[in-house]
Amino acid sequence: MPKKTAQPRTNNSQSAQSSPAKPRARARPAAPALEVNASNDMPLGMPPSRFLTQYWQKHPLLIRGALAGWQVPITPEDLAGLACEETVLARIVHRERKRALWTLQPGPYSEATFTGLPERDWTLLVQDVDKWDAEVAGLLDFVRFLPTWRIDDVMVSYATDGGGVGPHIDQYDVFLVQGIGRRRWSISTERNAPRALRPDTDLKLLAEFAPTHSFALEPGDVLYLPPDVPHDGVAEGACMTFSIGMRAPAESELLLDLAEHLAEHMPDTQRYSDPDLRPARARGLIDSAVLARVRAQLGPFAQRIKAGELALWFGRMITRYRSAALIAGNGQPASLEQVRAMLLSGRALLRHPFARFAWIEHGAEGASLFAAGHMVHCPRALAEALCANARIEPDDAVLRDGSALTALRDLLAVGCVQFARAPRKRA
Repeated sequence: MPKKTAQPRTNNSQSAQSSPAKPRARARPAAPALEVNASNDMPLGMPPSRFLTQYWQKHPLLIRGALAGWQVPITPEDLAGLACEETVLARIVHRERKRALWTLQPGPYSEATFTGLPERDWTLLVQDVDKWDAEVAGLLDFVRFLPTWRIDDVMVSYATDGGGVGPHIDQYDVFLVQGIGRRRWSISTERNAPRALRPDTDLKLLAEFAPTHSFALEPGDVLYLPPDVPHDGVAEGACMTFSIGMRAPAESELLLDLAEHLAEHMPDTQRYSDPDLRPARARGLIDSAVLARVRAQLGPFAQRIKAGELALWFGRMITRYRSAALIAGNGQPASLEQVRAMLLSGRALLRHPFARFAWIEHGAEGASLFAAGHMVHCPRALAEALCANARIEPDDAVLRDGSALTALRDLLAVGCVQFARAPRKRA
């Protein structure tokens, strides 16, 4: 249950003639009830309009008995059989209790997969079960007050005792319907709860999780969670949970799709132009005037892009644009010692003939150097030298800086630069 907030005490004996009281900070409005009971005529425990106003994308809500008497239309065996199909997206998550680790085993599976599983601490999750089973699809009637295009799928999970996917955050709304058995859900309603992820797993799990509320869901109970609420569900005995997830495309996806749609209808005659061009201050430099033109030609899209991000995007894009060949390195950067040894042996540095180079200023003496779509940070002198010269001799001063060697190592790995052949020894 929500924690009660202590009411501030007032001092009634304080004289009205005393020094003026400091203005009180405006109290944050109290969150609505976290738990309600459903009824036959109000499965949400309230009218849909009130739910949307008070809870939707704002606060979690546990609805007891929302689907009381609902007959689960699919068995754990049916779910396992579905997970064996090639076209079905399924996952098994194993929980290692002692070390608090979770591992992911993607599908599809064979029957032998399930016979080899331990008795506890694992979960099977199958996406889009509503597309394969009409009776499961009937569960969507519970959210018929929402636009149909907003609803994504019904994911069904079967968990053995102790099974779960670990503490995590979803970036979309979800209704967690308890079908069989009992699952304990812990959530955090703390606005500033940590959201950093663990680096030791393929799953997007929280590195820290301190729940503020915990409750067990029985069959027919529904837990609504808005986006970005830290939560964790653990099975108390074998159980099945049906998750009704919403469609929530990222802004980056919306912008990318819109840009592609608009680009399809734009004529090739509308191109980057610079009638106000002035002599270049340095070879390969992308200066502020260039970025101002790009921002103007992008129109409304540019309003979403910070100046630094625009420069980094344009540098990568323009050095890839109309490339005549695909440049590929060995993918394994040489060590700094190897780079240094090659230079000391008299090997000159060569630009790949198909690699296009450009750079932007990065601080007083630094630069962000772009080469065939790749970016490295390096001294400004090296950026200018690589943009101005197809060949740099091994004794050139620009190659003596430690950060220059680091940049060269990375450029060698992607094939944008290479060492000349060793000079022939005189007879």
